Amino acid sequence: MTAAPPGRPAPSRDEPRHEVRLTVNGVAHDVAVPARRLLSDALRHDLRLTGTHVGCEHGVCGSCTVLLDGRPVRSCLVLAVSAAGSEITTVEGLAGPDGALTPVQQAFRECHGLQCGYCTPGFLTTVTAGLAENPAPSREEAREMVAGNLCRCTGYQGIVAAVLRAAELTAELTAAEETGG
Repeated sequence: MTAAPPGRPAPSRDEPRHEVRLTVNGVAHDVAVPARRLLSDALRHDLRLTGTHVGCEHGVCGSCTVLLDGRPVRSCLVLAVSAAGSEITTVEGLAGPDGALTPVQQAFRECHGLQCGYCTPGFLTTVTAGLAENPAPSREEAREMVAGNLCRCTGYQGIVAAVLRAAELTAELTAAEETGG
């Protein structure tokens, strides 16, 4: 029997496991998980992708947000078996293949949109999805975009500034690609 993750009961030997294929950051992973395994736990403990943080385990804080088929979801509220067949993007999958920062990541760095960093993966995935839906948000729309994510360290000004800067950087990148420059 494998050891349980910290704070979790050890799986019973009798608990049936389900073979599921989770496609995470473009890579298919075949894993055997108990039916009740949360996606957050499967990512962190089975696939060793620890960028997705678990804060409240009730879907309130947003630290565990990942993209499921491009939409932000709280991975602590999703069963791993229900994510089979979907494309999951974690914070590790946001950067380009060469490791270059995305406009969202670059903006968070430039605007000091983080302090301790614990909530940052959830904000990055949330903002990535938000800007795909609304590429030119107003300041109020930027605030609304991140309203479901909690940060205990900042006053959110740097985070909102990062959303607006990410929109600018994305627009600049898109314009450069369209003109071939």
